Amino acid sequence: MKGNILIADDEEMIRDLINITLSKEGFTCHQASSAEEGLEVVNRLPVDMALLDIMMPGRSGIDLLKDIKKMTPDIPVLMITAMNDMDTALSCIHLGAEDYITKPFNLERVLLTVKNTMEKRRLVMENREYQANLELKVKEQTETIRTVMGEINQAYEHTLAALIRALDAREKEVGSHSERVMNYATLLARTAGIDEVACGILAKGALLHDIGKIGISDNILLKPAKLDEAEWVIMRQHPAVGFEILSEIRFFEGAAELVLSHHECFDGTGYPHRLKGDAIPISARIFALVDTLDAMTSDRPYRKALSYQQVRDEVIRCSGKQFDPALVEVFLSIPKAEWEKAAGKELL
Repeated sequence: MKGNILIADDEEMIRDLINITLSKEGFTCHQASSAEEGLEVVNRLPVDMALLDIMMPGRSGIDLLKDIKKMTPDIPVLMITAMNDMDTALSCIHLGAEDYITKPFNLERVLLTVKNTMEKRRLVMENREYQANLELKVKEQTETIRTVMGEINQAYEHTLAALIRALDAREKEVGSHSERVMNYATLLARTAGIDEVACGILAKGALLHDIGKIGISDNILLKPAKLDEAEWVIMRQHPAVGFEILSEIRFFEGAAELVLSHHECFDGTGYPHRLKGDAIPISARIFALVDTLDAMTSDRPYRKALSYQQVRDEVIRCSGKQFDPALVEVFLSIPKAEWEKAAGKELL
């Protein structure tokens, strides 16, 4: 069965024609000769769609439209109207009707409109269910991570290393991306004169920078093609999700700041808060440079690792845009051999 459809029209012949046409396609039709009868059907049955004649004796189809939208806003409604009543039909759209059908109508056109409307409703409901399940999954996993991390403060190093390796493996990273950027970040921070306490906090944040991706669906995270805009909206939530996971654990308060801001850009074009310049925590500004270094010098499914010189050229090109110019100077002053020592591998 494809769905229950209410047909409310005071003309029996019209109801019968629509009923026969839709029933042949697997729809179950319920007829009503008045708005009152139509409302009774909606109260009694799980209606998936309604076709309402605008002009009926007593209460009109517009009155029934208002009743349906008040009771069950998700039910799509098609209005049936005469050619000389188009203004009224258009006003019904503003009241929540999905579309309208004009008399005399072509039954094939009616069937096509019904099928398209029902398909649209199906997609909307599926998307709503997906979003609800995704939000629940994020909430459940966030609570789980908070609980686990709250219990392992005394032995966090080995536990976190295992967790981060699992996250890297989930994204099919070669080696340990998170551990490399942690080592790179510590090297750049120390060279920039950052004190050891701050370096330790930065190292935690660098290691945990993508912890928020625990709440991103594999359908999005591992999608081989480009993400569409709706998927990017979800993907861009991971810094905030990561911040939420870590911010309530006192041990990670400083690290949470980097996690929240690690996709901000020096010129204010990043996310999630479009911070600019010194408004971006220095830990996040350091991380932006070393994350680029690791990303460009690692193999990807769509390309081989790039050379260290190509990284330097890109860093210079993006100075003042993506990167803090002062930190770019520090980055460029570090010899290639030191980066290789921090990474535990040779760079091209």
